[in-house]
Amino acid sequence: MPAVRPSLSRPGADPARRRLLGALLAVPALATGGLTGCRAEVVDGVTDGPIELSVFWYGTARRAQATERALRLYSARNPRVTFRVTWQGGAGYYDRIATQAAGGNVPDLFQLDDTMLTEYAQRAIALDLGPYVADGRLDLRGLPPGLADYGTVDGRPVGVPAAQTHPVVVYNRDLLRRLGMPVPTIMPWAEYLDWAARVTRASGGRVAGTMDPSGDQRALWLWLRGQGGKFYQGRQLGFDSAALVDWFELWQRARLNRATPAAILVDRADSGDPARQLVVTGHTAASFAWSHQLPELQRHTDDELGLAGFPGPAAAQWDQASMYWAAFRGTRHPGVVADVLSFLTTNVEVGRVLGIERGLPADLAVREAVTQALDDPAAKRVAALGTTLDDLVGPAPAPPPKGHGRVRTLLAASARTIRSGDAGVRATTSKFMAQAQAALAA
Repeated sequence: MPAVRPSLSRPGADPARRRLLGALLAVPALATGGLTGCRAEVVDGVTDGPIELSVFWYGTARRAQATERALRLYSARNPRVTFRVTWQGGAGYYDRIATQAAGGNVPDLFQLDDTMLTEYAQRAIALDLGPYVADGRLDLRGLPPGLADYGTVDGRPVGVPAAQTHPVVVYNRDLLRRLGMPVPTIMPWAEYLDWAARVTRASGGRVAGTMDPSGDQRALWLWLRGQGGKFYQGRQLGFDSAALVDWFELWQRARLNRATPAAILVDRADSGDPARQLVVTGHTAASFAWSHQLPELQRHTDDELGLAGFPGPAAAQWDQASMYWAAFRGTRHPGVVADVLSFLTTNVEVGRVLGIERGLPADLAVREAVTQALDDPAAKRVAALGTTLDDLVGPAPAPPPKGHGRVRTLLAASARTIRSGDAGVRATTSKFMAQAQAALAA
């Protein structure tokens, strides 16, 4: 695994940051226990030698290139600190971290999403960043309050948002223009499904209006919040069987009205692969995605894609992190790791290097500097929608509890069962409720 080495010229060195890092390195070592299977957490010991931090994330080669450049910027300002980097695609990423955790060999700094945030905090894998936020070594003051809150588990900040994103409707603007149909806006679910059915009719049935998100926990969560409900209540589901029956029946009616495509197409697109999304393969006029995925989706089609907020009230949304940076509780250099996290979050030059590949920069000052310099039309549309939603979103819920990953899988499987006709809505719902509650209780 190659190390990211500092630039010899050290452009733009920051003396204040070097003094801070020197102070961090001079703190006497303190050992603490309580981490089963991991080495004891210690603060940075007295040393004049080099420090190498291991960093692990998932994503594309484009993300890897940008992240390595950002880490080199830190090393240029702090020559004693270098990074050993590893990255991979999303498949198998958490399995690999689980293996590392079993051996007490988790990277000093790693990426995760809200599916695993609570579990890693409660299993004492992720470092409690509260002390570093409290004393200013980790500066999160420039983040939207809801975004910072969504990285907090049991009152302790354990994840630093790497970027902010929004659940969105991605639509094919050119296709809708050819069909003489209006583009979607933020509208009630019933109106959105009526729009989708009209798109299907306008195309003569060649294109469906919208993707079917009945197995998408993101869509269900926003639909529940739009009705004043919750996805979770503590470590239990926050909705009952009746609510889930209503959700599945909503999409059964959409299928009958031909607002959505054939089940086999929906199943194929459920993989999450941008190249398979039905809005870029030409099978639907609109689909559901995260806003920061628009530039990648745009690369798979010659038609111009647009963005709209999810159906339902905008207040059902909240400031969501696309993913987090977390630190290993057993790192030997927690203070330095906290300083790296602060640098990745608040440095404008880093923000320009990272761009919006993970989403809009979490820090608002960095975001403004980055978005003002965007020249890619798709990236500009991402930034514009973010600005539109800024003052409309509601309060952030607690991050999902342990077991959320299993609940997501069960919901997707239940939706496939209903779409295929293998079982009815009520029987499938009953099975889901029992299995999901068991997963959350495990």
